[in-house]
Amino acid sequence: MQWQQLLHILQAYMLFSALYASFWAGNLVEQIWNFAWPATVALLHPSLLPVAVVSFVAKIGIFAGGPLVGSLMDSFPRVLAFNSLSAVQTAAQLISAGMIIYAHNVSTPAAAVSSTTSLLSQPWFVVLVLAGAVERLTGLASGVAFERDWVVLLAGTNRPIALANANAMLSRVDFLCEIAGASIFGLLLAKFGPVTSLKLAAVLMMCTLPILILLVHLTNKLSKGVLERPRHHGISNESSNASERRIPENLGARGLDAIRCGWVQYKTQPVLPVSLAFVFLYFNVVLSPGGLMTSYLTHRLNPSIIGAFSGMCAFMGVAATFMSAKLVEKLGLLKAGAAGLIFQALVLGIAVAVYWSGSIAHQKSLIFFLFLVVLSRLGHMSYDIVGGQILQTAVPPSQANLIGTTEISMTSLAELVMLGVAIIAEDVSHFGFLALLSMVAVAGAAWIYCHWMSNPTNESLQLFSFDQHYNSPLSSNEQSVTTDIASKSSSPMM
Repeated sequence: MQWQQLLHILQAYMLFSALYASFWAGNLVEQIWNFAWPATVALLHPSLLPVAVVSFVAKIGIFAGGPLVGSLMDSFPRVLAFNSLSAVQTAAQLISAGMIIYAHNVSTPAAAVSSTTSLLSQPWFVVLVLAGAVERLTGLASGVAFERDWVVLLAGTNRPIALANANAMLSRVDFLCEIAGASIFGLLLAKFGPVTSLKLAAVLMMCTLPILILLVHLTNKLSKGVLERPRHHGISNESSNASERRIPENLGARGLDAIRCGWVQYKTQPVLPVSLAFVFLYFNVVLSPGGLMTSYLTHRLNPSIIGAFSGMCAFMGVAATFMSAKLVEKLGLLKAGAAGLIFQALVLGIAVAVYWSGSIAHQKSLIFFLFLVVLSRLGHMSYDIVGGQILQTAVPPSQANLIGTTEISMTSLAELVMLGVAIIAEDVSHFGFLALLSMVAVAGAAWIYCHWMSNPTNESLQLFSFDQHYNSPLSSNEQSVTTDIASKSSSPMM
């Protein structure tokens, strides 16, 4: 019996090691590229507009195409869909790298184009914009497959601690890749220049793709067919067949149908407030590491301090992966999510108060303001992990990709709205107003989540009956029924 247990532990260890290695291989190249393309495009022209245009179009592509990609992913086997997305993403990265290399070879960095308008009309830039949108859409869809579908099947929704640890490890790998990607390409750029650095990055992309595909197939083999389970498990054959009949053969019509179905499924999911709270956090584009914060700090601080701020935010994300698992263990899944949101809202409230007090003109007060923003990342990333686990538990596998990509579309819309507000209030003197809007958005996210948690429905009580820390107002008879449902649903996994 002990040997069987040891063998089972060894198999689980090998399976999740292969899963994490696959995530690392794909994510490292993606994070290198996320740093590489804006850094090398910015060297072509002193204006920020080229980078802003590529990012803006990419977000529009995610908003419009997310549901369609999610629908296509749900229509094909998991491994085939993921490998196809990875191949398309790598091709888009290589095309983008080729366009930027071409631009650097045909022009000098300081005077690449006489005006911003003529740069935006260049054929290579149009191709770069389109390839960038495809790369972002496929990259985010691949992340949804890993974080909302695969890890749920392998860890099990009825084992919240195991699922929390798996989610924490994926987030840990993500943050480490983010730190490593920026560091690796930053060193290459400083030593070899943009053209050689992009060529080396392109070679790394081509070498990593076959390794990623092999690791994915190894994960599938070690899972013993778990990743090959049908997505409509637990759904009646009638509804499944009806859903298939509703899918149009025409790709354009299917795209519109996927968008419609994506919004319908998103709005009717049992934990919609959890997802809406996550979307509200993306209205916070100022009190977080990003372009607007970096632009503001450039006028106030030494670049080394700005770099340290970004690095500390990333390390806080790594720390949150450890803290979130402990929060789930101590407080339960749902209360852990509330703790993360409330902590972030309170800390950012103090940060905004410090800013509006007027003392921010002094460097010590500004450093304290940045310290509070860094500290708030603990709460943000804790909810990112815990909220993801709640959605993993509540959303059925047949809808995981479609709802996940639709949620990404919503977050892109939130970023687009705030980007529009920032364009209108473009002067640095309006930073305090933008910071106040960001803090209000985070407080709104905390209110939405806590209101949902304090007013549970029968469906949510059944879904999270395993959470012993979740105080439910059920009667004793209803509690026994809920317990029976939970035991029946978890028995095959034990």
